[in-house]
This record gives sequence, C-alpha cells and structure tokens, in this order.
Amino acid sequence: MASRICQFMRPLAYSVARKNVLNSIPIVYHKFQVRNNSGAATTTPTKYSTIATRNEAIRQHLTQFGAYVAECLPKYVQKVDVYHHDELEIMIHPDGVIPVLTFLKDHTNAQFMNIVDIAGVDKPSLENRFEIVYMLQSIQFNSRIRVKTYTDELTPIESACSVYPGANWYEREIWDMFGVFFANHPDLRRILTDYGFEGHPFRKDFPLSGYVEVRYDDEVKRVVVEPLELAQEFRKFEANTPWETFPSHRQLEGKYQKTTKPEEKK
Repeated sequence: MASRICQFMRPLAYSVARKNVLNSIPIVYHKFQVRNNSGAATTTPTKYSTIATRNEAIRQHLTQFGAYVAECLPKYVQKVDVYHHDELEIMIHPDGVIPVLTFLKDHTNAQFMNIVDIAGVDKPSLENRFEIVYMLQSIQFNSRIRVKTYTDELTPIESACSVYPGANWYEREIWDMFGVFFANHPDLRRILTDYGFEGHPFRKDFPLSGYVEVRYDDEVKRVVVEPLELAQEFRKFEANTPWETFPSHRQLEGKYQKTTKPEEKK
C-alpha cells in the first residue's frame, strides 16, 4: 500500500518542482504582430525562457537520491556528485556494474528502464586508464543518470546485456574502439572496423596514420592490405616559416654587410 501511494505522489511532487523551476527562470518578452478578424494589426507579447538557472531544490533532491543509492549499495558506490545542469553521477567499483544497474532499473523509486548510451574515455596517465560511462533514462520520472566505472587493458567488465539487452552494440563498439573486454557478452566482436584489424583506434597511443593501408590491386583483382609505408618520417611542422629565422645581413671580417637582392633578368 505504501509503495502505491509513493508511486502516485512522486509524479505529483516532480510536476510541482518543475513548476517552481520554470517560475524561477528569467523570462524575455518579445512582441510580434497578429491580424485580427477586422484586418487590423495588433501587437501580442510572447515569452520564453532564455537561461536555465540552477535550482537548489532539484539539486538537493538529486543529492538525497544519490545518498539513498549509496546507502542501499555501500559495497559498490564510491562517490556521488551532482554536476552542471543538475546531472547526477554515481561512481562505482567495476564489480558493481550488474548490482547497481539492476537496482536502478527495478527499484520503485528509480525505474531507469532505458539505456541511452555507453561511452568510453581513455586516460593513459592513470593506472586504470579506461572509464566506462552508462547513461540511463527514467521515463516514469523524466530524469537521467550517469553511472561511471573504470578498468585497464586486461581486466574485463561484466556485460550489462543481462540487465539491458540494448547494451549489446554499445559494448561491441567500446570493445572495437578501446579494447575493453566485456565478460559474458553474447556476441563480442568488432562492429566498426574491418575483419583482421589490429589495434583499437580510440586509444590515445594509437597512431594517427594507423598501421596498415588498404588499396585495390589490379593484378590480383581484389583489395589488399599492406603495411603502411610513409614517404618520409614524421616531422613536427611549425607555424612560422623557416626563412624568418635567418638574419637579413651576414657578418664579413668583423663587419656587417647587408645582402642585396639579385638583379632581375630583363
């Protein structure tokens, strides 16, 4: 009975909070002309919001919900924070991917039924260089949340396909671009690169030129893959022209003699 009352009251409280937010946003009035039935032009003011200001009530509500999730799952939740445009982020341990996602999907006060995207971030300076970000959406409460975890090149992360079947292609893309292995994935294979591709293009240490080149060979009548051969070694080009580094005069027997331009041929 209590859960039904909570489920009925939460959308009402959310609509009241949104109404308070809209009332606190600055309004800009613009005028445009509308012709009435008699044909005379009348000026009618209209209004719309221009700047989405911070609402402390919503931020406090998100902070309380994040603390509630951390209290329910203290073993996995490491940090909870509310960022710029009232966005809640939950940082978790890699072992808590399935428990946390299951909690956020099935709990009555959350109901994050939809997975919007799974993103990867490469930070080579860290020991756990890869950051995996799960973006979830609750249609029931019209809210979004981000769940972040971390891993390295060798440690696998449990696949979220058992909780969200739509995570299948997202995890395949991260495996293809970053090389993060997802355990118990139903079909973990490359999705964007070609068969036999070596390396992972979104890693920061992957060269911009790649390792191989693809061309059509007219002799064998098919596309061949060959090791990349650069005509010259990579150079760092400066913005300034090298001619500006030379002086406009030369030193001769302790004296400076200005250089003269060669005579133009007539």
